Amino acid sequence: MIAKAKVLIVGGGEMGSAVAHRLRRAGFEVWIVEVDKPTCIRRLVCYASACHEGAVEVEGVRASKVGSVDEAIGVAAKGEIPVITGEFKDLAQRIKPDVLIDARMLKKRSDVSRNMAPLVIGLGPGFIAGGNVDVVIETNRGHNLGRVIYEGEPEGHTGEPAPVMGFTHQRVVRAPVSGIFKPAVRIGDMVDVDDVIGFIDEVHEVRAPIAGLVRGLAAQGLPVHRNQKIGDIDPRGDSISADTISDKGRAVAGGVLEAVVRWYWHDRQED
Repeated sequence: MIAKAKVLIVGGGEMGSAVAHRLRRAGFEVWIVEVDKPTCIRRLVCYASACHEGAVEVEGVRASKVGSVDEAIGVAAKGEIPVITGEFKDLAQRIKPDVLIDARMLKKRSDVSRNMAPLVIGLGPGFIAGGNVDVVIETNRGHNLGRVIYEGEPEGHTGEPAPVMGFTHQRVVRAPVSGIFKPAVRIGDMVDVDDVIGFIDEVHEVRAPIAGLVRGLAAQGLPVHRNQKIGDIDPRGDSISADTISDKGRAVAGGVLEAVVRWYWHDRQED
């Protein structure tokens, strides 16, 4: 059963996909709008991967790339998530979503506004509840992760990846030069320190900064710029899974679901 509310999520990266999965599971019609060549790292759990692969399934919920609004309507009617590329403001004007969620994780002031939908939600820094959005969801790890904020701002961007077994920045793989990326390993593979995990422009090697599980890696043929994040190595190794939603994603998605359900069954009824 699909609830009589259409949700448009801007950005199909890791957090946006966790939110999309939770809302679709809860019965809401969910659409995702993306750029033509999204830089999604944890591709096995990112619906943005549909832009590269045509379709992707995350924990039993499938998303398919579509070329038009009419095609998206058909995909949504089947219970899937349509992923459409283009300008999100134009799409919002055309389909008039009940809920708009900015999940781009820009970490700076977003260009969304509260007049774009009856309920507008922002994830993380860049949003002010009661300002440019109605609701903000806390995305920083810690005691407040997933908290629903109805007034004010979330915690600021720390610039520091969450520590895992003592590793922070070391877990992140960055492009040594600008060019076209070609992976040499697959997500889910185990690697050792200094293993070659990819190439840029066929000649510049990209090496693993630490040993562990390749949890995320940029797509084949993706244009990248120097120092851009293109991979994620998890030192916990094969004790964790590369194809399931993270604890952080589930916490953030839970906060979004709380906000949407409250609006759908309470605030919406009073309008």
